[in-house]
Amino acid sequence: MLHELTIESHSVGDTHKLARHLLKQVPGPMVLALHGDLGSGKTCFVQGLAAALGIDRPVTSPTFTLVHEYQGTRPLIHVDLYRLRDSLDALMLGMEEYFDSNGITAVEWADRAEDLFPAGAIHLFFETLPGAHSRRITLRSPMPLKG
Repeated sequence: MLHELTIESHSVGDTHKLARHLLKQVPGPMVLALHGDLGSGKTCFVQGLAAALGIDRPVTSPTFTLVHEYQGTRPLIHVDLYRLRDSLDALMLGMEEYFDSNGITAVEWADRAEDLFPAGAIHLFFETLPGAHSRRITLRSPMPLKG
């Protein structure tokens, strides 16, 4: 059974607050599958995760390097599958090994390798709403999440 939670974010701060809130609810390793169009807030969300984990270096989307790793209070692995074609490309990248890490693995453009994600992954769907920073973010999780 999947549990669903939808929130509206009207600022970068709101999106970062959601990231902090999620980290508090899931204190152990976590795989996050991030879905949404360009500019919908996926990287902003990962920046919120990084800030909450005490990572003080700039966090940018690893579109060309494919993976960035950061060390904070928990490791953060930021993966971007935008340039990959399919699950086979993601397997060649070694993505499944990242899922077994003891930290947070956040994967942008998760739909490119949907079939590789573990059953316990939390899926976040980002939609752009009218307004400069307004987004609808829907979380789907195998475990209940509090709003």
